[in-house]
Amino acid sequence: MTTIHYGLLIALAIALLIAAFTDIRSRTISNWLNIAIAAGAPVFWWASGLSLWPDVAWQIGFALVVCGILVGVAYIGYRLNIVILGGGDIKLLGALALWFTPMSYLGMLWYMALCGGVMAVLFVLRLMILRPKTRGVLPYGVAIAGGALLVLYPKLISVPAFA
Repeated sequence: MTTIHYGLLIALAIALLIAAFTDIRSRTISNWLNIAIAAGAPVFWWASGLSLWPDVAWQIGFALVVCGILVGVAYIGYRLNIVILGGGDIKLLGALALWFTPMSYLGMLWYMALCGGVMAVLFVLRLMILRPKTRGVLPYGVAIAGGALLVLYPKLISVPAFA
């Protein structure tokens, strides 16, 4: 793993932490952050040594399929008048599809679901114990960031040798 490759993974981890904290604070994930994450993917592909064909083409195709599914889920939620995922969450998941292989992405979804489940239990306990006047909204960007960071963790701890 090159220093550039490792640095890009660190930058992604920092961006994910920013996404989580801004989602907690304002219940939004900024477009500029999602764009920055997506824009970093081609540099990551280059640093990873991916070839334009078929590697980059497959990665872009995978991201397009993920985005199509996410837009479909959002549309279903809109038609049922429920919020399944917010717009920032959808854009963050789409941007992350540019960084992860399909198997890594599935792992991220698994960890994301676990993090989201723990958050939901804590959210309900908060409602039962504190009885706030407003119920609030679960900041699911935290679960997305947590799932992605758990997938990135093994890559981040394999520190490259700096000469």
